[in-house]
Amino acid sequence: MYSIQVEKMTTSKQILALLRSHIDDDNEQFLSVALQVAASEARKGHNKLATELRDVVEKARTQKNKKSARPVPLAQPRGDLGDLVSVSYSDTRLSAMVLTDKLAERLKRITVEQRQRHRLAEHGLTPRRKILLIGPPGAGKTMTASALAGELKLPLFTVVFESLITRFMGETASKLRLLFEAMQQTDGVYFFDEFDAIGSRRSDTNDVGEIRRVLNSFLQLLENDDSDGLIIAATNHPELLDPALFRRFDDVIEYAMPTPDIAKGILKRRLATFETKGIDWDKAIEAAGSLSQADLSRIADEAAKRSVLDDRFSITLADIQAAVLDRQHSPRT
Repeated sequence: MYSIQVEKMTTSKQILALLRSHIDDDNEQFLSVALQVAASEARKGHNKLATELRDVVEKARTQKNKKSARPVPLAQPRGDLGDLVSVSYSDTRLSAMVLTDKLAERLKRITVEQRQRHRLAEHGLTPRRKILLIGPPGAGKTMTASALAGELKLPLFTVVFESLITRFMGETASKLRLLFEAMQQTDGVYFFDEFDAIGSRRSDTNDVGEIRRVLNSFLQLLENDDSDGLIIAATNHPELLDPALFRRFDDVIEYAMPTPDIAKGILKRRLATFETKGIDWDKAIEAAGSLSQADLSRIADEAAKRSVLDDRFSITLADIQAAVLDRQHSPRT
């Protein structure tokens, strides 16, 4: 009797997850849940239905991959531009992130203003589009850039600082100008990660000459930029940034490591299609300790893999604890 109840509950959760992913326009999550439904049907002995479901998912993913192969002007640029950015299309949505109400509202406001920028323009107003994200590693800054690109259905251009910052005088500033010229040609989300690499204080005696010129160049380019894309800069070390930089951004958003409630929300959302009723979440969060959003997501995925490979519908506290131990003993990059 208990197994029947669990089976019904799991099916209901899967239907709910399918609806949520459809509403959020999260195709990858939708297909992942569909595969879980196929696995569930296979365990019930409905092999024909399970096979048909898997075939449909595989066909959908194949078609999606063909569509995502569309050309992007910056994907194959000429000259130095090809080394300055990496290009991708994001399926991530803000709904996939577990955020505080305040942070969620601020990010939503960015997307609303971007989508309504023509209405704003009628009144001489411009949307927020130059955003600075500050906070510790793994707090969700990179995922935010990806989610905003996904929400706005724009390509994500990640600046490759190894190619941008050079030891030759004047070359870095020249490459920056090339990058900002590209922004005028192609709308997208332009992501400057580890922004402190060029945002160092102008009075820093270690790089008095070139870094000062690079920063001055960046400040001027950022202030004069009137393209339509989003410019997102992220740093783990806001104390290293020149104070003049903060005034050039439309919004400065601060991130923190997940609170216990946020950590619980991350695990629960990631494991939403599994039965988790028996988990003592307080003990699960205690086991996880002070981990980042990225680490918590990986832990949930590892716990889910254990369940799937053991032919179970449920996640246990032991699954999460084992995943935490694996994460703690894995090498960090």
